[in-house]
Amino acid sequence: MKKTLLVAGGLTLLAACFALVTIVVPDISAHTIAAIGPLDHGAVSVDLAMATLAVNALRDYQLGDNEEYPVIADDIIYQGAAVGENASGYSRPLQAGDPFQGFAEAMADNAGGAAGAVNVNVKARGRVVLAISAIGITANDRPVVYASDDNTFTLTASTNSPIGRVSRWVSTGVAVVEFDASMAAEIVARAAGDV
Repeated sequence: MKKTLLVAGGLTLLAACFALVTIVVPDISAHTIAAIGPLDHGAVSVDLAMATLAVNALRDYQLGDNEEYPVIADDIIYQGAAVGENASGYSRPLQAGDPFQGFAEAMADNAGGAAGAVNVNVKARGRVVLAISAIGITANDRPVVYASDDNTFTLTASTNSPIGRVSRWVSTGVAVVEFDASMAAEIVARAAGDV
């Protein structure tokens, strides 16, 4: 008896939620469609009035922790380089203060090319063995690791770019670093007081 009442109560609540969705969604959809206007050719058509899918929806998924970014004009990003984003939104060999995007998985040669003519594939998250100046066994307390260029790593913040944290000390001057481009952005935001 108790189970029947619980199931009936749950179904009543579920039906009320669906009723709310069908009341609210069409109103929002009409305003949204009026605001954005007609869709351009090649744009993805989305039926905003639907609360749930009624047909299969093909999604463009990314595999793993890889990203692809356009490279600045007339530069080369070498495999294994820390990659940063310049003020114009293009990727380059990381310079101190750049937002960290990850490590280049292959060379991206845009020497003589226009900005964005070539893309760089980066691994945005993972673990990597790096030479880090002045690191010792006490680094197992997971300090933040910074980059001052595409191949120089340190525990000193200064104007350098955060890239991750020490995961494990290997030997004097060498550690496994757990890097994460999104975590690096969060470290910058916290330092600026935005989080």
